[in-house]
Amino acid sequence: QVHLVESGGGLVQAGGSLRLSCTASGRAIGTDAMAWFRQAPGRKREFVAAVSWGGTTYYADSVKGRFTVSRDNAKNMAYLQMNSLKFEDTAVYYCASRAAGLALTSTRIDPSRYDYWGQGTQATVSS
Repeated sequence: QVHLVESGGGLVQAGGSLRLSCTASGRAIGTDAMAWFRQAPGRKREFVAAVSWGGTTYYADSVKGRFTVSRDNAKNMAYLQMNSLKFEDTAVYYCASRAAGLALTSTRIDPSRYDYWGQGTQATVSS
């Protein structure tokens, strides 16, 4: 069992930055894939970024070049650095993990394919 807790959300002006952290407990996540999803009011939860156990990263087109996903297995943590934030990035951001790999796009971006979730952290970008 893995327990995930996100932190680092907040209110920022457009063009600003936030760094989200995901702290895992329960067992080591070194061999898990770690991902970030987000959900805005009235919208479905959508894939943002993911990092494989080996460090390969994947991004949604909407955040490429602005967001950076990373992990620190020694600390049992994952991160999402968000730069050049836009109003449309406003959402609750969730950390998720799963034992399976990330190579297959269809499963990588599907929330139902992840085993564990955090409670989410709100990121609000003012225009």
